[in-house]
Amino acid sequence: MDKTMFTGSGVALITPFTEDGVDYEAFGKLIDWQIEQGTDALIVCGTTGEPATMTWEERVEAIDFAVKRTAGRVPVFAGTGGNCTRVVIDFSQKIEKLGVDGLLVVTPYYNKTTQEGLIAHFTALADAVNLPIIMYNVPSRTGVNMLPATVAKLAEHKNIRAIKEASGNIEQITEVARLCGDKIALYSGNDDHVLPLLALGGQGVISVVANVAPKATHDMVARYFAGDIEGCRELQFKLNPMTKLLFCEVNPIPVKAAMHMMGMCSDVIRLPLVKMTEANREKLRAEMVKFGVLAE
Repeated sequence: MDKTMFTGSGVALITPFTEDGVDYEAFGKLIDWQIEQGTDALIVCGTTGEPATMTWEERVEAIDFAVKRTAGRVPVFAGTGGNCTRVVIDFSQKIEKLGVDGLLVVTPYYNKTTQEGLIAHFTALADAVNLPIIMYNVPSRTGVNMLPATVAKLAEHKNIRAIKEASGNIEQITEVARLCGDKIALYSGNDDHVLPLLALGGQGVISVVANVAPKATHDMVARYFAGDIEGCRELQFKLNPMTKLLFCEVNPIPVKAAMHMMGMCSDVIRLPLVKMTEANREKLRAEMVKFGVLAE
């Protein structure tokens, strides 16, 4: 059973802000540009979209706007994860009514839970909605790691369709692929691991660097599925230096700075995050010029 929801590059889209709220003029232009550049799916209000510092009302409005602006051109997935199962269910049910194509749901953080708790959490959510769910495993942020056996158990649920794997542990990801096969779609959550995950049977990437280089990120995956492994590897190697700089400070600080440099949005970022240091900004600028996404 193939649970693939999209193949290619899904961008973990930034949320452009003004000092007063979401900058919907910039947001709309970003959505249109991403689609024009070949991005295969939009992920709204994921980590890169700064939902942790948005109000519930802002999140609903931003997701609703993205669905309407996209108008079916590509799938739209909404980040609805949290560390209270009841709240995640309530919010996900509200978002389901907006017409999104699926949910991206991170493992509970801070209070964390056991593997049995992860199974109970995701099962309760999957039972409560009629949308496909992409589970998101990112232990560096959440403090909890979803183990391969847990993923395999959850993959049995009809609404749990995929996992965004950002553990960085290739051995673990290989085991997920071995245990799950085509029972669950596998997406890379790390931009520097796209080719290895595709080689393990992955369907693509949910990407931060695609904010800055959407065409190259799309082409990297497209080349792999066209049988051009060397071309895919060439783009992976080309993207990696910029990817590294996009994570030299906490995401989404650098990518927000990059998009500002490209004239796409303001560099407003909400506390407790602060603007990128000038030293790192200059390193990022230089790499963007070298890559060709920014003029000298």
